[in-house]
Amino acid sequence: MHTRLNVIYGLVISLILCLLPGMVASASTIVQISCGGFHSLVLKSDGTVWAWGLNIHGQLGDGTNTDRKTPVQVKELGNVAAIAGGVWHSIALKTDGTVWTWGGNWAGQLGDGTTKSRNTPVQVNDLRGITAIATMGQHSVVLKSDGTVWAWGRNAYGQLGDGTTTDRRTPVQARVLTNIVSIAGGGYHGLARKADGTIWSWGLNTYGQVGDGSTTDRAIPVSVNGLDNGISINCGGDHSIALKNNGTVMTWGFNQSSQLGDGSTVSRSTPYPVDGLKNVTAIASGGDHNVVLKSDGTVWAWGSNNSGQLGDGTTTDRGLPTRVKNLEYMSFVSCGEQHSLTLKSDGTLWGWGLNKNGQLGDGSTSNRNIPTQVICK
Repeated sequence: MHTRLNVIYGLVISLILCLLPGMVASASTIVQISCGGFHSLVLKSDGTVWAWGLNIHGQLGDGTNTDRKTPVQVKELGNVAAIAGGVWHSIALKTDGTVWTWGGNWAGQLGDGTTKSRNTPVQVNDLRGITAIATMGQHSVVLKSDGTVWAWGRNAYGQLGDGTTTDRRTPVQARVLTNIVSIAGGGYHGLARKADGTIWSWGLNTYGQVGDGSTTDRAIPVSVNGLDNGISINCGGDHSIALKNNGTVMTWGFNQSSQLGDGSTVSRSTPYPVDGLKNVTAIASGGDHNVVLKSDGTVWAWGSNNSGQLGDGTTTDRGLPTRVKNLEYMSFVSCGEQHSLTLKSDGTLWGWGLNKNGQLGDGSTSNRNIPTQVICK
């Protein structure tokens, strides 16, 4: 659920926060973070990618299928500009505009024309001029420099946006989408933001996560109702989130675990404001939870908390935003299925939530309900 625009935005915020009183500016080697379903990725300033956590399908890209409790380098991959973690696979955008993938591939989500899983990166077929990437479920979505959107992988609910429900092993163009500037991928749906600030969505819509006022699946993108000034978008498993230009946040879709942040458990098919949340600069969504960064460098979260993924010291679900403990001067946030990561302006990386497969990178497999520092190499 991440774009290169968000990477640049996060770096700007990081620079600003480094100048806050009491802080000493520190050159970080980490320029982007991304949580997969049960694994984690970081992009370093030298263009290398590092990963840790679940590796059953090779989603760490280190040439093995062995889980890792601390970061290992993705093999045969350099000059990377952006990264994104899916539930079972990973994706990277190189500086030359090509896209590379690794991990599970039974639905064609690696885009190499096969259904063979890979534990080292392979190039996606016939893609050039890519400027942004996104993934979460068993499909991948990319944005081309001409403003069009392309996707591949699982398509049972129309999540590729090509007007069909046929899985694709190589990229196909999403219909009706032009002048797109950012994208996001959910469990079985997708989001795109146009240059005019309107938000478009497609795919599974059982809980209203497409946001068009219905619960009808959409194989062709439709406009999200009443949302025309979004500046950032993200998808959870079955819900969606958007940051508006005034620093407020809107959510819609599934709400059984209070992931919409409106104090209820009522699902919504159109955007609704997160209660009392202001001055937000960055957003991220997990399976059933959300994490946001405020302009003061604090981090806030809400939704499902069974594994401590809200970082508030409890395992109690929260229907309203609660502050993540012991965090300040943060510059980037990301969410996995049940874990969360954040980058501090001093270059340190922190994680909390589910850690069964070592996805927090602290050298253990113990769940954490308050942030723990990732052991970075």
